[in-house]
Amino acid sequence: MFKRRKLKSFGVKVISFDSELEFFLDGRATGSYLFDLVCRTIGLRETWYFGLQFEDCKGNLNWLKMDKKVVDQVVDLTKPISFMFFAKFYPENVSEELIQEITQHLFYLQIKQAILSMDIYCPPEASVLLASYSVQAKYGDYDETTCLPSMLASEDLLPQRVIDQYQMTPQMWSERIKTWYADHKGMSRDESEMEYLKIAQDLDMYGVNYFLITNKKNTELWLGVTALGLNIYNKENKLLPCTTFQWSEIRHISFDDKKFIIKPVDSKAPNVIFYSQKLKVNKLILDLCVGNHDLFMKRRKPDTMEIQQMKQQAKEEKQRRQIERNKLLKEKQLREAAEKERALIEEKMTKLQEDMIAAKEALRRSEETAELLAEKNRLAEEEAILLSHKANEVEQEISIIRMTARKTEEEKNHLEKRTKEAEVLTNHLFEESKRKAAEAECLKNELILARVSEKEAKERLLTFLSQSSNAISLRDSHLDIGHNESEILNSNDINQLSLEIEKERIEYLSKARHVQSQLQDLRSEMELLKIMENQCTFDDIAAEQVKLGENKYSTLKKSGSGSTKARVAFFEDL
Repeated sequence: MFKRRKLKSFGVKVISFDSELEFFLDGRATGSYLFDLVCRTIGLRETWYFGLQFEDCKGNLNWLKMDKKVVDQVVDLTKPISFMFFAKFYPENVSEELIQEITQHLFYLQIKQAILSMDIYCPPEASVLLASYSVQAKYGDYDETTCLPSMLASEDLLPQRVIDQYQMTPQMWSERIKTWYADHKGMSRDESEMEYLKIAQDLDMYGVNYFLITNKKNTELWLGVTALGLNIYNKENKLLPCTTFQWSEIRHISFDDKKFIIKPVDSKAPNVIFYSQKLKVNKLILDLCVGNHDLFMKRRKPDTMEIQQMKQQAKEEKQRRQIERNKLLKEKQLREAAEKERALIEEKMTKLQEDMIAAKEALRRSEETAELLAEKNRLAEEEAILLSHKANEVEQEISIIRMTARKTEEEKNHLEKRTKEAEVLTNHLFEESKRKAAEAECLKNELILARVSEKEAKERLLTFLSQSSNAISLRDSHLDIGHNESEILNSNDINQLSLEIEKERIEYLSKARHVQSQLQDLRSEMELLKIMENQCTFDDIAAEQVKLGENKYSTLKKSGSGSTKARVAFFEDL
C-alpha cells in the first residue's frame, strides 16, 4: 500500500462500446478527474448517466468513486489498469430525456449488447424487430442489389437463445429481418437507434440492476434497482415484480453490515428490511439507490439552464439536419429523374441508331435488287431480239420451201411435212418471244419499284439524322434543367419542419399500433416453427403476459398498488 501511494504517475485504458482511450495520470488523480477527462474527450455532456467500472483482484465489478484517488481504489497495480465506460443509471423515457446523439449512441450500443448476450430477456418477435433497426442504423436504407441474405446471416443480430428455439435457417431469419428492414427507409442512424431504444425500454429487464437478497423469513428474492424505484422479484421470476416501492415513497436508505434498511415516507408503515450476502453488495446497492433517487427527483423539477441550453441546441441541430436531409432528398430525386430521362433518351437514340442501320441495309438490298433486275431485263431484251431474228429466218425458209414445193409430189409431201414442222416451231418461237417480252416488261416494272424504294430509304436516313440531332439537344437541356433545380432550396423548409414536429406524436401512436400488429403477425407465423423443449421459463411467462394483455407498465402499476404498509407486510411474508 505504501508503494502504491507514492506512485507518481501511471497509465490507464478506458474502453467503451465504440472506442478505446488511453491516458497517463498523475498519482494524485481522483476518479472525478479521470471521468471528466473521458467525457471531454468523447464530447459527452450528459455525464450523470455514466460511470467507470473496473474489476478488482477477486473478480468483483466495482464503480470508480469520484471523490477518491484512482490508485487507492485499484488494489492490484501490477496489471494494466483498465476501466469500462458504461451507463450506470437509466432514463425513464429515452425519447424525452436523452439529448445528445453521443449519449443516445452509447445507450444503444450497451442495450444492444445486453440483449444479444441475453442479460436482458427479449421475446423472439421483438428481437427480429430490433435487429431490423440495428441493420438500418449500420447500413442505411435497404437496397435490394446489395442486401443479400448472406450479408445479414453473417451479422450478430439475434440472441442465441432465440435462434435455438425455432426450426429456422440463417436465411429464413434474414428474410424476416429484411422484411422489417425495408420498412425503415429514410431513417437516419440516430433515428434508427432511438426507435431501437424506445422498443428496448419496454422490455421487463431493461434498466434493472439485480441483487440476490433474503427477507426476515430467509426467503431468497431478487432486488431490482431501477429508475422508478425498488422492485422485489421471486427467485424464479426476474420478469414480473411481486411488489414495488417508488422513490417518491422512500424517505431514507441505510445499511448495517449485511442488513439493509429502507424507511418509508409513510410514518405508519414499518421499515423494509432485507439482507445481502456481502457487505460490498450493500455498498453497491446504496450507491445505485442514491444515484437513481437523485435523478428521479431531478426529473420532476424544472430543467436547469444547462439542460435547457442542451435541449435547444439539440433541437436546432435536429432542424438543421432535417433541412439538410430534405435538401439532399430533393437533389437525389432530381438526380434520379434526370438519370431516368437520360436513360430514356439514350434508349431512344439506340433505337434510332438501330433503325438507321436497318434503313442502310434496306437501301443496300434495294440497290442490289435494282442492279439484278436491270441485268435480267437486258438479258430478256437480248433473248427477245434473238428469237425475233430466228422467227424471220424460219419464215424465209418457209417461203423458199413453198417455191420449191412444186417440183415433185414427193418433194411436195416432204415440203408439207417440213412446212408443218416449221409452223409448229414458228408458233413455239412466237409464244416464247411473247413470254420473254412480258418477262422483260415485268423486270422493268420491278426496276422502277426498286428505284422508288431506294429513294424512300434515303429520305428515312435523312429524317433519322435530323431526329438524332434534336434528341441530343433535348438531353442536354434536361440535364441542365435538373442541375439548376437541384440548387434551389425551398425557403419554406423550416416552416414545414415545424409542422412535422407537431404531428410527430400522432404519427408515433399510429406507428406504435402498426408495429404491434406486425409483431402479432410475426408471432403467429413463428409459432408453427417453435421447438417446445428449447423454451425457457421467461418465454412461458412472456407468452402468458401477452395472452392476458399485460405489459411492463401494467405489471408495475399492479405491483405498486395498495398502501406502503400493505406492501411491506406482503414483502415480509414472501
